[in-house]
Formats: sequence, structure tokens, C-alpha cells
Amino acid sequence: MSGPVEVIGVVASVAFVLIAAGLSLWRGVGVERSVVWAAIRAAAQLMAVGLLLAAVFTAELAIWWAWLWVVAMVVIAAATARRRAPDVPSLAVAVALGIGVSTAITVAIAFGLQIFELEAVTLVVIAGITIGNTMPTTVLAADQTRRQLATRHGELEAKLALGLDGVAVTGDVTRDAARSSLIPQIERTKVVGLIALPGAMTGLLLAGVDPIDAVLVQLVVMYVVLGSVVVAATTVILVMSRRALTADLRVADWVRSAASGDE
Repeated sequence: MSGPVEVIGVVASVAFVLIAAGLSLWRGVGVERSVVWAAIRAAAQLMAVGLLLAAVFTAELAIWWAWLWVVAMVVIAAATARRRAPDVPSLAVAVALGIGVSTAITVAIAFGLQIFELEAVTLVVIAGITIGNTMPTTVLAADQTRRQLATRHGELEAKLALGLDGVAVTGDVTRDAARSSLIPQIERTKVVGLIALPGAMTGLLLAGVDPIDAVLVQLVVMYVVLGSVVVAATTVILVMSRRALTADLRVADWVRSAASGDE
């Protein structure tokens, strides 16, 4: 692409965002500030990331900087999920473990089987795709589990009074939280290619790659992302469900506090 085309494209896309914000202001929808702020924040973040990536990829120890970048992404994802349920003990560790293990499996598949060549740029991209797709579902899983536990704390108490063990007490919460948090990713996977072409495949097609090769690469990315999302979200849900009960099978204080706060 030439420079003028890139500038025109950016200007046109910014104009479209401003039109959307203006429509919200005109019709009183009330999201115009959020739209503009999201656009400004995204531009600033992407420019900063672009400059940082340029520095990382040209460094002598680029691959090690790339690994450090991956670790930083996992830590940020864990901190983000932690803010959704700050009263849950060791939630950040659980999220970091779930996302970290999922990312490690993805990297092992992608580079261990030589699907991609291990370079700084491919490592950051593959890990970023995995973590970027896994984090929202993991955050949703943490939020849904907390809500389920808080809403159904009376049910938990009743099951404990009947002498049920921990797994039986929190089983319904675990299943419901898993379904509600994982359904969006599962549905996106079901309709891939029918409603929209996924990002990796689109990028390869625009780069002139054979469509079948692009599809095969996209399948690899899509499957590792789906597996990562399920593993990470399930890990968080199980940890939170276990933390909901004390060692002597009582409802934990943080669940009681969450229930009081939601009432």
C-alpha cells in the first residue's frame, strides 16, 4: 500500500467513528463519549505497541524480549480478571495459571510441530491471539461464577445442611457459569466462515496466500484458541467454586459478602 492510501483510509475510518458518535448524540443514545474515548485509547495503545514491537523485533535478543512480552500479557490478563472479583482468594493466580497453561499448550502446538517458525514476531502474534481471545471469556467466567455463588448462597447452605460434599454443592454453579461464559466463544466457532471470515485467514488472503493454505492456518489458530478458552475459563470456575467453601464445608465469607453486596 502507498502512503496516501493509508492516510486516506485512516481519515475515512476516523470520520466513520465520528459519524457514529454524532448519531448517538443526535438520537440521545448516550454512548458518544465512550465511542470517542475508545477510539482515542485504541489509537494510543496501538501506536505505543507498534513502537515497542519495532524495538523488540530489532533487538539482538528479540526472542527473549518476545517471551517476556508473553509473560507480561498473561500477568495483565490475570490482573484484569482479578478486578472483576477482587474478594475471591487467589483468583489472580488461578487466572494466570489457566491462561498461562493454555498459552503454553498453544505455543507448543504451533512451534513444537513446526506449524510456524519460532521467531519473535510469530511468538508474540500467536500468543497475543490466544491470550486476547481467552481473557474476555476468563473475565466473564469469573464474573458469572461470582454472581452465581452470590445469588445461590442460600442453596449452597441448604445442600451443605443435607450433608452433600463440596463437588455436589457447587456442581450446578460450575455448570451454569461454564455454559454462560463459554457459549459466546462456542457460537463464534460454529459460525466461522458463514457470517464473517476470521482475522488470521483474512490477513493471509490479503497477503496473497493460497485460500486452502489460509484455511488450514486458520483452523490451527481457531482450534488452539477454542481449547485455550475452555481450559482457562474452566480452571477459573473450578478454583472459584472450590474457594466458595471452607475446609470444614461452610460457605466462605467472601461469598456471604458478595451476596450481601448484591442484595
